[in-house]
Amino acid sequence: MSAPLRVFVVEDSELIRKRIIENIDTMGGFEVVGFAESAEDAVKSISELRPDIVITDIQLKEGSGIDVVRKVRASPYVPRPRIFVLTNYAFPEYKRQCSVAGADEFFDKSSEYDRFLSLMHQAA
Repeated sequence: MSAPLRVFVVEDSELIRKRIIENIDTMGGFEVVGFAESAEDAVKSISELRPDIVITDIQLKEGSGIDVVRKVRASPYVPRPRIFVLTNYAFPEYKRQCSVAGADEFFDKSSEYDRFLSLMHQAA
């Protein structure tokens, strides 16, 4: 059996963060190694913990998920984590900015949550 994929969650809503973590935990094959509510805390923790997958919202308590994507991609992490943006702000411009910054996937929380979970399951 292979080691679980290490996941870091960047989400400022405690309720939504708990739901994401519970869903990931029930899938198996993953270990949530940490979370952050702000971009600065996220980037610092990601650099220390080196997760395999980063899940980030766009709107955070301080900074944005786009900042997180940009800064993680600018760092020399090897191997690079997969970055999934999961947001209620699924506007085309945000999607474009996330793609340019280096996000691997972009999901609308309200209409694509099941697709997000399916892709996570495939990653395990």
